Amino acid sequence: MIDLAGGWFRMGADDGPHPEDGEGPARDVFVDRFALAATTVTVAEFAAFIADTGYRTLAERAGTSFVFQSFCDPDTAGPGAVQAPWWRQVAGACWHTPDGPESHMAGGSDHPVTHIAREDALAYCRWSGTRLPSEAEWEFAARGTLDGQPFPWGAVLEEGGEHRSNVWQGAFPARNTADDGYAGTAPVTAYRPNGLGFFNMTGNVWEWVSDRFTTLHSARAVKNPAGPLNGTRFVAKGGSYLCHASYCARYRTSSRQALEPDTTTGNLGFRVAGRV
Repeated sequence: MIDLAGGWFRMGADDGPHPEDGEGPARDVFVDRFALAATTVTVAEFAAFIADTGYRTLAERAGTSFVFQSFCDPDTAGPGAVQAPWWRQVAGACWHTPDGPESHMAGGSDHPVTHIAREDALAYCRWSGTRLPSEAEWEFAARGTLDGQPFPWGAVLEEGGEHRSNVWQGAFPARNTADDGYAGTAPVTAYRPNGLGFFNMTGNVWEWVSDRFTTLHSARAVKNPAGPLNGTRFVAKGGSYLCHASYCARYRTSSRQALEPDTTTGNLGFRVAGRV
């Protein structure tokens, strides 16, 4: 955990590429002191939770989860998701077999755990004495003291030509050159941390936060926002290794998407915050 004093920052953005995501308006937000993990939860950390509790994830109980088309056999995979046909339903895909039954923790124990539904993340939090961060806490940490910048390190995705995060390289969704070093997930400490010490706050995997999703944000300054009390969808932050400028460009500090709580995919994980 990294302990943060909190304070005021500029949350959201007025130039988000997808109006339906509700990044704007940019607004002044205050967060109290909090602690946040420097990395997302790893496969190894999640395995320790499973070993101690015997917990079975939603994907394990369902017997299936969604895998990106490049990582599965299209002849044996199930149909693609309605909204994104490159996601294929694969029997046996889950946190320890992320690409299907033969993959066996394909990314490695130091990679982010994936195929995590919201209830799985909350179960891990209960076991570890932690919680999911609020969206405001997550974004405060992701910005790394750089208010108004789209990336944790500044204004440009590849600053000085250097890859600073794990995002899609090439022509989405057919060709990934993996010029940044990874076709799928990267180790949780890959790339340089931001100015506050947090790794991979953009790219790599989407991360659950605690807030329900809304696009109705007041432009007025607010302290410790926690999202709406009602709603069936929840916020995920940060983008993933599948984000590309030609497709979604959701690899910014202000990026967000709305997910049903039972969503499980090969690019969805979480990081934890300290109890308050």
